[in-house]
Amino acid sequence: MRTTINPNISEWPSLCERPSLELEFLDSTVRNILNRVKTSGDEALREFSLRYDKVQIDNLEVSKAEIEAASASISKELKAAIETAASNIQKFHESQRREFHKIETTPGVTCWRKAVPIDRAGIYIPGGTAPLFSTVLMLAVPAKIAGCREVILCSPPDSSGTISPAILYAASKAGVSKMFKAGGAQAIAAMAYGTKTIPSVSKIFGPGNQYVTKAKQIVSQDGIAIDMPAGPSEVLVVADQYASPAFVAADLLSQAEHGKDSQVVLVTFSIETVNNVQAEIERQLATLPRKDIAREALNNSLAVVLSSDAEAMDFVNEYAPEHLILNTKNAEEISGLVRNTGSVFIGAWSPESVGDYASGTNHTLPTNGFAKAYSGVSLESFQKYITFQSLTQDGLKKLGPVVETMAEAEDLIGHKLSISIRLKELR
Repeated sequence: MRTTINPNISEWPSLCERPSLELEFLDSTVRNILNRVKTSGDEALREFSLRYDKVQIDNLEVSKAEIEAASASISKELKAAIETAASNIQKFHESQRREFHKIETTPGVTCWRKAVPIDRAGIYIPGGTAPLFSTVLMLAVPAKIAGCREVILCSPPDSSGTISPAILYAASKAGVSKMFKAGGAQAIAAMAYGTKTIPSVSKIFGPGNQYVTKAKQIVSQDGIAIDMPAGPSEVLVVADQYASPAFVAADLLSQAEHGKDSQVVLVTFSIETVNNVQAEIERQLATLPRKDIAREALNNSLAVVLSSDAEAMDFVNEYAPEHLILNTKNAEEISGLVRNTGSVFIGAWSPESVGDYASGTNHTLPTNGFAKAYSGVSLESFQKYITFQSLTQDGLKKLGPVVETMAEAEDLIGHKLSISIRLKELR
């Protein structure tokens, strides 16, 4: 991790930059993949599986037998853990249901709003070296609570041509309708445009690498809804002199091990804290199976020494991290200063990993600074809202002249006429 001490505020934007691929190369590569799937469908998906996943896929859809085999291979302990996590996620998202009431804005004019589920939701689940079966729960559970008629899943196959058993088990438990062996930008294309095997969806959910994120952004320009630009994982930890260096190092490494393009940030108030945390990082890093991945992510990461809580929180809001850990003596107090982040973990005993798996909050969150404008996935992400209005004759008599005046002022006489013709009938 590179360290910067009391940087001038003019330097903050450059410090907040995330590691990224050459944008021109990334954009052109992803567009080529999308166009290939759009024109050649399943054939293109098989071609890309052979090229990127190094496996020949004959049947893109996961069979019932494969799901049953996956369930049989999962340990009782993991099944119990998945069920506990799913229960907590369900409790938290069930609590997000909203009641809407009819409002009479003018006597005789009644307006209301109704939540309607998305018909078909598509969820993308990263596989590869770290198959994120937890993300299945984070997306499929609220989708079913919302009432989506169909939930389909795409995830990259491994070298044997199968999807991680934990992903398949979690998907079957969470009520996923169909599962498909397709990963990367090509899976996003399949869910966006549809193929012979994979149906097109109304909205695409799920995190991924920069190729997946770019693909979601491009298909959204074609009118396909997406949850948010959710790219490589990141965490920012604010730690004071009272924070355990071991705790802080573990929290930073828990995100660094996600992928080489992940980024972790330490914000603190003394170089001594930085040095203590760095020493702990080196000690713990040696014990991690994914230490090579974590070390490369750390090369793209930083430690920032600032002078006060207020300055630290200003930097947090500028960076807008996906995950924010406040490991300070006054964590509860400074949490009130948070404006831009995906999810906050308050105090020494609130590691980010609990949010990744089982506390109940959703871990599909905005990255790359998008937390300045986007929220994480929630029950409402799987719903759309329709407004209704109903007018009585008296209601139209009262409100109609207002609309006539406004329409005439905008020179939209047809709008005025739709009111006038009714008022004339009433007279």
